[in-house]
Amino acid sequence: MIVKDWSENIDARLNLFGKVRGSQLWGIDIYTDDFDLVAVLMQASYYLPTASPPLSAIQELRAIIWCYLCKIKGGGTIDLEPYLTQSSTAEPTLAPMAVERTTTTRAATSVGLVAALEEEQADQIDLSCFWGNLRHDDRDNARDCWKLSDVNNFRVRSKHFCYDKTKIPAGKHLMDLVAVDWFKDTKRMDHVTRHQSCAAQVASEKGLFSLIFNLQVPGSTHYSMVFYFVTRQLAMGSLLQRFVDGDDEFRNSRLKLIPSVPKGSWIVRQSVGSTPCSLGKAVDCNYIRSPKYLEIDVDIGSSTVANGVLGLVIAVITTLVVDMAFLVQANTADELPERLIGAVGVSHIELKSAVVPKLEPEIS
Repeated sequence: MIVKDWSENIDARLNLFGKVRGSQLWGIDIYTDDFDLVAVLMQASYYLPTASPPLSAIQELRAIIWCYLCKIKGGGTIDLEPYLTQSSTAEPTLAPMAVERTTTTRAATSVGLVAALEEEQADQIDLSCFWGNLRHDDRDNARDCWKLSDVNNFRVRSKHFCYDKTKIPAGKHLMDLVAVDWFKDTKRMDHVTRHQSCAAQVASEKGLFSLIFNLQVPGSTHYSMVFYFVTRQLAMGSLLQRFVDGDDEFRNSRLKLIPSVPKGSWIVRQSVGSTPCSLGKAVDCNYIRSPKYLEIDVDIGSSTVANGVLGLVIAVITTLVVDMAFLVQANTADELPERLIGAVGVSHIELKSAVVPKLEPEIS
């Protein structure tokens, strides 16, 4: 079996079909992501070389091959059965079948695929029970709302970053963004998870864990934009778990934000930029740890530079689309590649849509 996503330099690679290496395709019944995908597709006749070049519009090639008949030296075919009990002396060649493609569907593998899909669905979180006062709308022209950002628009440290400083598209995030609150008050709003029936409280009741980012905007009226990320549980020993349970010094050294302004004035886009920011070093962060959540209160007003940029943003906030990705910085080979906690976009936010939260009293 091979299950592989491949999106880089696809035009060039498809044109190299005559140069695939035999060592990347061999006579075993299970193929892994170490194998050359084009070679496997050629062998299975999913892809046949032609005189015409590949379509330039192709951006991603995805293949799921369970088993197939392959041509062998001396003529005939060999059926690559799952879990072969004996080895064949016939050696597969790299010559693709020129006439037709023959595939075989196995009941065992079908059952395995269904079980894997059911397990993935069971692990998904029901998002319908969460609510925030800022509405969710993923349409391109939506206003005064939040949307899910494309995580692949953000680049993070690759597995080999320690050696070659390469970065890759972020890929799947670690936590689900379930709600966003947009608050205002006459004073700074700390520990907003005390807000009655907020998403973090709902998640806690369902046995889920939340990570809350409370971005605090100072001014004559104070604002807070609050993002609620949720997961079933933290993987023990993972970088995210060590961040959540670590001390403030460790958290401040690792908390990172990647900003982006896909729509807005040139001066705002230049001021905000897209360079990853060590959030815990740039501004004051206060961490509130509970058994079922970690809230991070980010005091943007604590930095003169950040406050200056924020002044530009607030002045034209209704014209902006701002994307943000949150992550824990990976520094060592065993922590790489980096994974986003999650990413969010906010579109054309109206100051007047913010509401005053009802916060429960702090328990001393």
